[in-house]
Amino acid sequence: MFAMRFSNVKFKLCIFALICFGVFFNPLYAQFNNDYWVKVEGGTFVMGCSEKDDECYPDEQPAHRVTLNTFYIGKYEVTVRQYRDYCNKIGKQMPEEPKYGWQDNYPIVNLTWQEANEYAEYYGCRLPTEAEWEYAAKGGNKSEGYIYSGSNNWYEVGWSYENSDREPHEVGQKKPNELGIYDMSGNAWEWCSDNYEIFYYAQSPANNPKGPQKGLGKVNRGGCFAFDYALMNVHHRRCSDPNAKGRGTGFRLVKDVKKN
Repeated sequence: MFAMRFSNVKFKLCIFALICFGVFFNPLYAQFNNDYWVKVEGGTFVMGCSEKDDECYPDEQPAHRVTLNTFYIGKYEVTVRQYRDYCNKIGKQMPEEPKYGWQDNYPIVNLTWQEANEYAEYYGCRLPTEAEWEYAAKGGNKSEGYIYSGSNNWYEVGWSYENSDREPHEVGQKKPNELGIYDMSGNAWEWCSDNYEIFYYAQSPANNPKGPQKGLGKVNRGGCFAFDYALMNVHHRRCSDPNAKGRGTGFRLVKDVKKN
């Protein structure tokens, strides 16, 4: 009897260990362990670009100084597996499957802005503001001033039309940026919380801007596997219909720092 109980205990411990290893120590799967988050210390940076910069569009001007509070951002884009787990928990149907099929550690795509926002809220998080996204992509207070997130060489840090074979890739396979964040250039466009307005930068608040009250759509950032690499630069911004389910549009999470 004792041997049987001991065996059962060992079995339960083994199961517990496997669960811990698979869930808590695999950042591509976990919902969401400490290793998933990168703390972005607050600071002041120059958002946008000027005419002397390469690939600087009118909606990315004028370059202006922005000050942000400290926040946490996901090290990776939210994956197919993470989103499937969420769908299973709430009884929601997965988005339409892309032609290449769902791959667990690819970024989830084919989501509306509202679906991405609901997912974030379910886990007590939110979508990044456009300013937070750009600050994190530029490396925060550790920025080296790169064109893309982590490098001046696009192929070191991202998947674009030129090297992706027209589909996303497993998150975290390219070089991270200065803060240790992956895929902020390329792989999937990322929804931000802000409304999009072409000339917003001319009137943007200097402290923790959250975008205009109204806009033409919602902001996407970062470029993706189906677009030219030039759009992966850290200041490029795009407007997208919040109800659109782009085959190359996903998201990553942000959460606030708890106040003592």
